[in-house]
Amino acid sequence: MSETQQDERYSRQRDIVPAERIAQCKATVIGVGAIGRQVALQLSAIGIPWLQLVDHDKVEWSNLAGQGYLEADMGKVKLNATLDLCWRINANSQIHAVPERFRRSMEIGNVVFCCVDSIQVRQLIWGAVADKVLFFCDGRMSAEVLRILTAYDSNSRYHYPKALFPAEEAYTGSCTARTTIYCANIAAGLMLAQFTKYLRQLPIDCDIQLNLLASELSVGGV
Repeated sequence: MSETQQDERYSRQRDIVPAERIAQCKATVIGVGAIGRQVALQLSAIGIPWLQLVDHDKVEWSNLAGQGYLEADMGKVKLNATLDLCWRINANSQIHAVPERFRRSMEIGNVVFCCVDSIQVRQLIWGAVADKVLFFCDGRMSAEVLRILTAYDSNSRYHYPKALFPAEEAYTGSCTARTTIYCANIAAGLMLAQFTKYLRQLPIDCDIQLNLLASELSVGGV
């Protein structure tokens, strides 16, 4: 790709995604299920220069409708299927695959998108990365309800752990009713919106809750 083509590629987002700021970012996406897969694809599209994907699961039939995987991906490691599509979107990005569960000892980027489905794993991740990353965003969803939590400064880093409630208090609805691709896409878009606000050094909404069925939106800061 020529320099002119590269410039044209990002011309329509230039004032929204500062090139000099995103160039300094290394993004780690932990979990490439419903939300994480969409986050990875959107990061590739906006030009993240360095992307790390962490996941160990394989694609199952139940992942096609809710997580946007292809029939041709059946049986593949989710991470590899997502990585292939990210490269097709942006061949200039450095993409690193970690086909295993998250571990405290893992080397990660300075920007983390937490897209896991367990409070215990969120607690593990936050304990490992809280003091190492510049920007942290946690995406959660159940059916048509989503929550986006962001930690990036001293106040938000203080308040985020309050959302790491005990696992027994977590929503326990049926697994078959928890995932819709449209809610996952909206959640990923809101996570990227917080990230681009961070890049522009704009105020960030640290806690966004949206119920699509009830058309209820709650936005909280710290």
